Amino acid sequence: MARARSDSPLLFEIVEKPDFSFETKAMADGLWPVAGMDEAGRGPLAGPVVAAAVVLDPANIPEGLDDSKRLSHLQREALFLRILGSAQAVSMASISAEGIDGSNILKASLEAMRRALVGLSVRPKLALADGRDVPPGLPCDGRALIKGDQRSQSIAAASIVAKVMRDRMMCGCGSHHDRYGFEVHMGYATARHRTAIEAHGPVARLHRVSFAPFRLGGAEVAEEESLAGLD
Repeated sequence: MARARSDSPLLFEIVEKPDFSFETKAMADGLWPVAGMDEAGRGPLAGPVVAAAVVLDPANIPEGLDDSKRLSHLQREALFLRILGSAQAVSMASISAEGIDGSNILKASLEAMRRALVGLSVRPKLALADGRDVPPGLPCDGRALIKGDQRSQSIAAASIVAKVMRDRMMCGCGSHHDRYGFEVHMGYATARHRTAIEAHGPVARLHRVSFAPFRLGGAEVAEEESLAGLD
């Protein structure tokens, strides 16, 4: 007889941490190297989507790897340096706002992951991608893992690299376009960001004008503002 499921809340939330089990299984099956892939920046109104691919060294995995969203800024920055210093290979790629507008954010995210993987200095035999989709056109076998950055340490490492690199890129945008506060919100649709867009308009080639707020609002693109500071 099946036991009735309790509706009582758990006393403690169980937080799963990523491990190396997917990679270990792949190694046993003769599939090594294994690369983890992830992206950062699917949701913002501005900036690129950035992807990373990482092949960890099984004998030297940094402690503390986790989904980048569950880490603080300082934790991500510290792990970023440890990943670069210990991994067998790391690669990054990005698709600009214009590239996103020319296709869609899902296609752009998958293409960024494919480019990151192709850019690795070693040729992986298996690629683990965060999410539901395997990027098309990979030069090796691919497997999609839902919540992969919370399950695979390789994907978690890629999520950290992608997030840190994108944040640094958006901080650079903030130094050129100081009225928008990109260095604070990283392009996400915060109240401050929306207010700046209403006051100054979107920045050409930086804001994703195919996204709903711009399509619905009909805001004009600030072409002159986008060129300021780029000389």
